[in-house]
Amino acid sequence: MPDHPTRDEIRLLDGAFYVDRPLEHYAWMREHAPVYWDARDEVWGITLYDDIMSISKQPELFGSGKGSRPDSWTPSMINMDDPEHKRRRNLVNRGFTPRRLRDHEAKIRGICSRLIDSVCERGECEFVREIAAPLPLIMIGDMLGMPPGDFETLLRWSETMLKATSNTATDADRDAAMQAGAEYFGYAMKAIEERKQAPTDDLVSVLVHAEIEGRGLSDDEIAHESLLILVGGDETTRHVIVEGALALMQHPDQRQQLIADPAKLPTAVEEMLRWVSPIKNMNRTATRDTELRGQTIREGERLLLLYPSGNRDASAFPDPDRFDVERTPNNHVAFGGYGTHHCLGASLARLELRILFEELLSRMPDLELASEDPLPLRPSNFIVGVEEMPVRFTPSAPSGS
Repeated sequence: MPDHPTRDEIRLLDGAFYVDRPLEHYAWMREHAPVYWDARDEVWGITLYDDIMSISKQPELFGSGKGSRPDSWTPSMINMDDPEHKRRRNLVNRGFTPRRLRDHEAKIRGICSRLIDSVCERGECEFVREIAAPLPLIMIGDMLGMPPGDFETLLRWSETMLKATSNTATDADRDAAMQAGAEYFGYAMKAIEERKQAPTDDLVSVLVHAEIEGRGLSDDEIAHESLLILVGGDETTRHVIVEGALALMQHPDQRQQLIADPAKLPTAVEEMLRWVSPIKNMNRTATRDTELRGQTIREGERLLLLYPSGNRDASAFPDPDRFDVERTPNNHVAFGGYGTHHCLGASLARLELRILFEELLSRMPDLELASEDPLPLRPSNFIVGVEEMPVRFTPSAPSGS
């Protein structure tokens, strides 16, 4: 049995844990039980920055092949170890090359401008649905080659599937998630067949026709990789946009620094990523018995890398509970621990965040919350974020007027 103190409130597979004072629990775990055994869910919680980094860089000891989630497995590269993971990643990476990202900059700025134009004269909006969610959804949907008229359906499928990511999800949540998954896969298979007959310059076409060492991906594999790209690209970036904007509203001195000097935004984006840490954890499975900080971890046991805890670890980040848009260095683990599974879309996310906040700070410099009610959070043991955030600002004319 693990030899450390425990807390009844620490339930690492319960979505409610990640919305009810998790930072307080992380701080307690780092001090009293940095390698924490959750006996209820039979999973280890890894809380320290150095341990998260170390485990991420030892895939031969802490593998992903049993699942990046502790309670499910799907045949996509995030749930694989090398060499198959590397082969899949090299195929998908063709859609995220520096050249392709450079080509996206003008498109992203145009989307941001149109989103702000659509609300600027009203002086108020629901920030999640009208600003934050559309940008990454449009970008990922467009990269996959999906028609704009389908984007809302793609968002609904993504959100419905994530609502089941908690061991306290209801049967109705799980049934809805299964239905959403089935509908998405039917949709993806149709798109794959179309790209076989008439390839275009999109990521699905890349996956359909790309080969490495004479071998490509099956239709089922392509569908799973496209879903990973959709959820990874849409759900994570939107939450950093929302809670990054919230952090700037709550820290007006930091916002003023960026308004006065927009060149600081790339550094500020890194701080938003650290501060928000939208992916709450990833799972690794021990491939053999080992020991970590005095705790014996048995072969086959699961470990959750608790990224928000690592990003608040004072040994890695001085004064970690201070939001500082000039923080440097800032080697956060919001995109993972810099190992083989480091987020493939990190550069795209950074580009979207920088451009959107350039436009927001220029055109909505006095953005503020329009309600004193608590902001609703989605309970999940994977990706957590604000679901609604009404805001107000000084009305202005559209950019093209």
